[in-house]
Amino acid sequence: MYVALINHKDAAHSDLSSIEVCISGSAALPLEVQDQFEAMTGGRLIEGYGLTESSPVTHANPIWGKRKIGTIGLPFPDTEAAIVNAEGEFLPVGAIGELVIRGPQVMKGYWNHPEESAYALRGGWLHTGDLGAMDEEGFFTIVDRMKDVIIAGGFNIYPRDVEEVLFEHPAVMEAAAVGVKDAYRGETVKAFIVCKEGAEVSPEELDQWCRERLAAFKVPHVYEFRSSLPKTMIGKVLKRKLLEEEHTDTDKRS
Repeated sequence: MYVALINHKDAAHSDLSSIEVCISGSAALPLEVQDQFEAMTGGRLIEGYGLTESSPVTHANPIWGKRKIGTIGLPFPDTEAAIVNAEGEFLPVGAIGELVIRGPQVMKGYWNHPEESAYALRGGWLHTGDLGAMDEEGFFTIVDRMKDVIIAGGFNIYPRDVEEVLFEHPAVMEAAAVGVKDAYRGETVKAFIVCKEGAEVSPEELDQWCRERLAAFKVPHVYEFRSSLPKTMIGKVLKRKLLEEEHTDTDKRS
């Protein structure tokens, strides 16, 4: 919604000064989008976090107090959050692991699915499936979905890192990075790009842009330009759909 608003043809000529606060959730909020929205409206765009299983909000940046750009903020009152490893052991400040939550807003379980409920709520904590970290002040950052992490040549690549850099390019309106099969590296990064209206950029230009801002192993090897990206009803990019289409195209070629 915010990407669409800042890129709307009438945005520059509209008075949006009545906007004081907006909340962003569901997907990572790119810094570029946040900066443009706040410059356009004079208001604040706050990033938060939650899941359907938590009714749904668990974290948010303070609206008027201290906030940390790029984080999902602090846990809500009466909400506990922690970072754990694959064995369920608590990790120290700064370490990346799975975000787990418990509090009054967490579900009791999935209706008529006891096994799935027991797995999601093991140890008394809701296991979110999101990779994150907590800093020394208790602010949490989501790195990416565990299932979306790209493993290329033994390196873990978080799509959000790649997408943030792509969003910074002046010609890019939307970007999504996914892992696709690679005979040598196991997986490699593919970027799906939607350009701003009237803007153009070549794969070679994007490649140079990324190489100047990312470690070499994170740079996309493939770029695909589209007029739009598949999304859920609430505007979240459906990476699963992109991967399904990619697998279908690969099967056809083979």
